[in-house]
Amino acid sequence: MKKIGFLSFGHWSDASGSQARTAADVLHQSIDLAVAAEELGADGAYFRVHHFARQLGSPFPLLAAIGAKTNSIEIGTGVIDMRYENPLYMAEDAGAADLISDGRLQLGISRGSPEQVIDGYKYFGYVPDDTESDADMARKHTDVFLKVLEGEGFAQPNPQPMFPNPPGLLRVEPHSDGLRERIWWGAGSRATAEWTARQGMNLMSSTLLTEDTGVPFHRLQAEQIQRFRDEWAKHGFDHEPRVSVSRSIFPLLDDMDRAYFGGRGDDRDQVGHIDGGSARFGRSYADEPDRLIEQLRDDEAIAAADTLLLTVPNQLGVDYNAHVIDGILQHVAPGLGWR
Repeated sequence: MKKIGFLSFGHWSDASGSQARTAADVLHQSIDLAVAAEELGADGAYFRVHHFARQLGSPFPLLAAIGAKTNSIEIGTGVIDMRYENPLYMAEDAGAADLISDGRLQLGISRGSPEQVIDGYKYFGYVPDDTESDADMARKHTDVFLKVLEGEGFAQPNPQPMFPNPPGLLRVEPHSDGLRERIWWGAGSRATAEWTARQGMNLMSSTLLTEDTGVPFHRLQAEQIQRFRDEWAKHGFDHEPRVSVSRSIFPLLDDMDRAYFGGRGDDRDQVGHIDGGSARFGRSYADEPDRLIEQLRDDEAIAAADTLLLTVPNQLGVDYNAHVIDGILQHVAPGLGWR
């Protein structure tokens, strides 16, 4: 059995063929797609976070709205760039969204990806000091965020407060028990996956690794997952970690599917450069269901993960994306033992 959810980048554009032309369109359609996915039996609704872009940039109002309109589906991010975040304010927002959803929040966080603007986090008021990089700053913000989520008091109360305080030091409110164990780190390398395990976070791995050893992407990613689990086992955590991978998978079930994606399944990895270094990008899948099953059976990283996130083309609208999700749940997942 495998948890299967969707991952939306939340693009909008006033282009021909786009059904998401404004930010309002994307926000409303994201809620509708999460509701539809839950009704179809999907396990998760996840959203990418990008600043200074015509994409979703403020996740917590959206996650809270989805939490209020759904009952069982996990809701999360993939990923929030911690260079931009005030960790205490984020802990308040996350606690509220998790309580609204009755403990269904699964927050993916990380250093982030290449930005729309140069050093965009500086416009948000965050600048690395002279001894650290922007990645160091992201991890420092993360450390504070994780400690706050543990729920221990740390702030000295005012002796003459406006409202009565409980005894002792105060914590950020609202606090949601259990959220600390539902934080994921988006790791782009094997070394970062090992660091993630040491922090007691779940592992979120996408279709990009910021290193290239010459082996196929899915094998390199499977090695990353194994290194994460091996490192986790050294630290005596009292819960089992989770691992997700994301893939673009499109079953060709009708003429519309073939028009959109027929002949577009890229059966090879791509090697390129990101942040000044080599990177390997995983393949996408688009084929008839029986052939998809055979192809996906050979993907070692999907086999090693407990959660699969399907990247969806959100500008094609709610109905079409629900059709794609349903096609995988009904025609592909059973053949692989995922359902």
